[in-house]
Amino acid sequence: MGLRERFLDWQRQLTAAYGSDISTPAARRAAWWHFQLMDHAFLRVLWSNLHQIAPGVWRSNQPSPGRLATWARRLGLKTVINLRGRPQEGFFLFEQEATERLGLTRIDLSFSARRAPHGWQLVELVDLLTGLQKPVLIHCKSGADRTGLAAAIYLLAVEGKSLQEAMGQLSLRYLHLRRSKTGIMDEILLCYGEEARGRSFRQWAEEDYDRLRITESFKRRLGGAPRF
Repeated sequence: MGLRERFLDWQRQLTAAYGSDISTPAARRAAWWHFQLMDHAFLRVLWSNLHQIAPGVWRSNQPSPGRLATWARRLGLKTVINLRGRPQEGFFLFEQEATERLGLTRIDLSFSARRAPHGWQLVELVDLLTGLQKPVLIHCKSGADRTGLAAAIYLLAVEGKSLQEAMGQLSLRYLHLRRSKTGIMDEILLCYGEEARGRSFRQWAEEDYDRLRITESFKRRLGGAPRF
């Protein structure tokens, strides 16, 4: 087992031991520290990566319960789209508790920042974005990569913006790094632009999208293995 694998295994053990339960005061404290340290919530105390995508549509990094309450009041949030799935970890348990307490609709989708999603996931995302109750907040962990892709798709599929404008949602402004493995998010949009032939993003995702082809195209475009 390599160093990276050992580190990930250690993280999984810590999560199982300290971050997977908030049902008692002691478990809640442990999960909160796990959220702060292992999910890097302490780095987000002064940095929210909050930006408006379109009227009534916002993007951010992983919100704390307090931040969700503040934004629900100030922005009038109705819906939260969580792109990190539903793992039994502190970040999700605290978000689940907060959205239920605040009366917000929460939609949980499982996307990766470093691997191309399946075509059906993109179709599902477009359909969800099209029928949202606004105001809505879209987030992942850092609000840079998965959130950037979802924001770009929103501009393409719902707002009818150009591909160039949509791709602006994947930029260094949001701490997205195109020359790293997270550049696979950009590759999806670039391949759509090359293959669209007048079709909407949803049509392309349903009819012609191939995650393996996207991955190989990404490797070729970078001229080798991506950094990080």
